[in-house]
Amino acid sequence: MSYDKLKNCRLFLFDMDGTLYLGDNVYDGAIDLMNDLPALGKKYIYLTNNSSRAGTDYITRLNRLGFPCIAENVFTSGMATGMYLNQRHAGQSVYLAGTKAFYRELVSYGIKLVNDENGHTDADLVDVVVQGFDTELVYEKLDKACHFLRRGATFIAANPDWVCPMPNDEVLPDCGSICALLTASSGKEPTYIGKPNRNMVDVISTMTGIPNEQICCVGDRLYTDIAVAQNAGAVSVLVLSGETTREMVDAAERQPDYILKDVHELHQILRA
Repeated sequence: MSYDKLKNCRLFLFDMDGTLYLGDNVYDGAIDLMNDLPALGKKYIYLTNNSSRAGTDYITRLNRLGFPCIAENVFTSGMATGMYLNQRHAGQSVYLAGTKAFYRELVSYGIKLVNDENGHTDADLVDVVVQGFDTELVYEKLDKACHFLRRGATFIAANPDWVCPMPNDEVLPDCGSICALLTASSGKEPTYIGKPNRNMVDVISTMTGIPNEQICCVGDRLYTDIAVAQNAGAVSVLVLSGETTREMVDAAERQPDYILKDVHELHQILRA
């Protein structure tokens, strides 16, 4: 197999959970790869659909795990949601069903939130409901979100992931699963902002000046990490270290550009 298209990429967008680490367990070779990319003439961004943490939280977490990371190396679905709201719903009232970290992220973008960090609000109507991967979820947030959606609010969600992978073959219900509950109870379907929406790659291309065809998306999920690359005309690398099995790949209609065991194998290819 030729790896020319892969080696010609100038910017690598890395998923994290299931790709570089699982929980606090860092995969073998992952830190070495990230440290070596600048020497190989490659830029990198940690690209995540997880809106439960703010961008600054990821810098702290990645540094704690041993990964190199500064502000320019992180882009989250929460950040993309803040940008989208400012572009499409500027000045409108927003109810957020998300974590305190997601709340602070949207506040940093100047979003007009009607609730406090815990989801409490006295508002009767809002323009937009935003749902995130809410690891602090309580029933009151679902109640409020359903109320607003049934009264005409636009439904926006940070990401479509059904589950967040955890160690020992466990998972957490992710944003997509919460949205399925709200759709069943309100009749409203959300607009998803994160991967596989090509906007995630297009925004980064604009920020960096690197064209999509020289950007490589690396991740463990066909329906987000690989799909966003395919939707945006970028190069895709699926690693089999997380959610996706070889059988799932074989059954997929669209195949990734490259299928690798893990990011250690990616490092070996880039260094060859």
